[in-house]
Amino acid sequence: MNSRTSVNDMSGDVPEISRYNREAVLSLPHASEVSIFDTTLRDGEQAPGIALSPEDKIRIALALDDLGVDIMEAGFAASSEVERDTLKRLMDAGLKCTVCSLARSRTSDVDAVLNTGVGYVHTFIATSPLHMERKLRMTSDQVKEAAVSTVEYARDHGLRVQFSCEDATRSDPIFLKEVYKAVEEAGAESVNVPDTVGVILPRAISSLIKDLKKDIRIPIAVHCHNDLGLAVANTIAAVEAGASICHVTVNGIGERTGNAALEEVALNLYANFGIRTVDLSKIMHTSALVERVTGFPMAFNKPIVGRNAFAHESGIHVHGVMCDPLAYEPFPPELVGAGRQIVIGKHSGEHSVKGRLEALKVRFPEDRMPELMDAIKSFAVGGKEIDDMELIAIAENVLTGDQNKEKAVILDGFAVFTGAGVEPTATVTMTVKGEKRIVSGIGVGPVDAAMNAIAKAVNPNMTLEEYRLSAMTGRSDSMCEMTVMVKNVQDDGQLSVGTAVGLDVVRSFVEAMINAINRDFAKIRE
Repeated sequence: MNSRTSVNDMSGDVPEISRYNREAVLSLPHASEVSIFDTTLRDGEQAPGIALSPEDKIRIALALDDLGVDIMEAGFAASSEVERDTLKRLMDAGLKCTVCSLARSRTSDVDAVLNTGVGYVHTFIATSPLHMERKLRMTSDQVKEAAVSTVEYARDHGLRVQFSCEDATRSDPIFLKEVYKAVEEAGAESVNVPDTVGVILPRAISSLIKDLKKDIRIPIAVHCHNDLGLAVANTIAAVEAGASICHVTVNGIGERTGNAALEEVALNLYANFGIRTVDLSKIMHTSALVERVTGFPMAFNKPIVGRNAFAHESGIHVHGVMCDPLAYEPFPPELVGAGRQIVIGKHSGEHSVKGRLEALKVRFPEDRMPELMDAIKSFAVGGKEIDDMELIAIAENVLTGDQNKEKAVILDGFAVFTGAGVEPTATVTMTVKGEKRIVSGIGVGPVDAAMNAIAKAVNPNMTLEEYRLSAMTGRSDSMCEMTVMVKNVQDDGQLSVGTAVGLDVVRSFVEAMINAINRDFAKIRE
C-alpha cells in the first residue's frame, strides 16, 4: 500500500495542476493511502478479441510487478486447468505483489484457488434485483448466505479474501450494506463496490462510499467500468470519499468499453492528491507491452499513453511549448517515461517548422520561410502529418525552385531479374552529367539490386538511409508511394529525399532514387 504526501510537499516533478483542484482537495477527507488492484490479466483479458497464452500472462505479470502494483488479479482459477497452471507458475515467479484469483461464491471455486497455491481470493455474487431474479434465480437470503459461507470457507482454509457485490451500483442500498457487513463479520479483509455496467455518476458513487464507510470498518475497493466514459472519474470520486483500493487495468482494457485505466488513475492520484502508487516512469513501457501482447490498439488521443498525449501541432501551442512546456502540458512527459513530439501539419507555425529543421540539421534561409509554410500547408491538406523525410523533401523542393532546369541524372532504362533460385540482378542505363553509363548490380532482393546498380553508376559511396512504401488503397493493384532518403551523393555527407508514385514497386523505387539524386545535385552548396 502506498502512502500520501502533502500536495505542498511534492518533489516538484509535477506542477500544480490547478489551484481550483488544490482548494477542492484540501476540503475533502480523501484516503491517505491507496492500493492498486490490477485486473489486466483477468477483467482485461475478458475484452472481446483478447486471448492471452500462459507465456503472455507471465510477460505482462512481470511488467506489472516491476511497475509496482499492490495486488494482481491474475485469473479465474475455476475456469480451466490452463488458468490454474498459469497461476501456479506466477506463484513460483517470485513476484513482490500479491497474486489473486477471482472466484464465484461457491466452495468449488475456492477449492480451485487453493489448488494453485494462491493465497488471496476475490469472491463475488450479484446483489441487484435484476441479477438475483433473472440470472441467479436466488432470493436475497440465499445470496447473502452464499456470500457469507464462501467467505467463511475461504478464511477457514487460510485465504485472504476480498468480497464483491456484483452490480453493486444497481443494488438496493440497504441490502448492499447488509451483505457487506455480513462478509466483514465472516472474515473478509476488504469489500469491493463494482459499477458493473458503468452507470453511476461521480457524485453518486461518492455518496455511496461515504454511506458505506459509516458502518464498514474494513477497506473499501471500487471497480468501475467505462460504459458512460466515467470509470476514472468515478474511481477518483470514490477515493475522495474514502475508498482505499482501486481496481484498474492497463490501457483501460476490459469487458465492453473497458475498466478504469491504471495509468490515468495513478496520474490523477499523484498529480492532484500527492498519492504515490506505482512507478510512474515505467507506465509507457508497461502500456506499450500490454498493447503489443494483447494486440489491442490504443486510440491516438488516449490520455497519458496515447500517441498524441504529448504531440503538438498548432502553431500557437508549439510556440508556447517551446517557450515553456508547462504552457500546454499538465505534467512533463518524462514523468511517465514518454517524450514530447512536435508534429508538422496543417496547423503548424513557423516556430515548429524552424525547430524541426534545426533538429534535423537542415539550414533553411529565413526569407524563404513563407514559401515553405505555404508548401507545407498545401501538402498537409486533409489532416496529413508531415514526417521528417517529407519535411526535408518539401524544404529542398522549395529551394531548388525551377522544376524545368536540366537534370544531372537521366534514367534511360532498367531491368531487374529475380525469382526462385536466381540471384536478384538489376541493370540500369543512365546518363550522368552527359555521360551514358550501363551498369549492373546484385542484391538480396530486386530493390537492393537496383540500389546497388544505381550507386555504381552515380557514386559507389552513396548509401540508402531509409525507404518507405505506402499502398494507397490496400488492393493488389494499388498505386504505391515510394519515399527514399539517400546520403553522400556527392561525398559531402548530405541527405537528400526523393519520392515517386506508380504501380510497380521496383520502378517506383528507382524513380524515387533518381529524383533524390537530382535534388541533391540541384542544391545550392554553401
